[in-house]
Amino acid sequence: MRNRADVLVIAQFVLLALLLLPGTSLWSSGWITSVALVLAATGLAISVGGLARLGRNIVPWVAPRPGAPLETGGIYRFTRNPIYLGILVGSAGWVLWRARIELLIVWTLLVVVLTLKAHIEQRYLVAAYGEDYVRYAERTPLILWGRGIR
Repeated sequence: MRNRADVLVIAQFVLLALLLLPGTSLWSSGWITSVALVLAATGLAISVGGLARLGRNIVPWVAPRPGAPLETGGIYRFTRNPIYLGILVGSAGWVLWRARIELLIVWTLLVVVLTLKAHIEQRYLVAAYGEDYVRYAERTPLILWGRGIR
């Protein structure tokens, strides 16, 4: 399972880079820009909240850092994957602002990749934290949806 997870990590970064593709917007207006900025700022705040809570225990791969404590406080009370949630919300703002069909497709693929990655990651977290993680998963959504282990 580790090799598939590693591929998803690489895919995540490739898709994020593809969101930067140049091109002409299909639409533009002040209110769209405002909504896009709110989404981007919200996504950034959610991700930073997750990063700050993990501190030096953050890793790009799906397995937790050996010896790291299970984080269930702060933003982690609302979602088991605030960094993924923040990336999705923030990049949705970017896609809305850039207004391009190919970026919407890339963002949709990013949703799929991060959801698959979160599902694989929870297996590693169960292995590392056992029943503590299972109980946490029962009360806290995976990203915004999906309580429990699936």
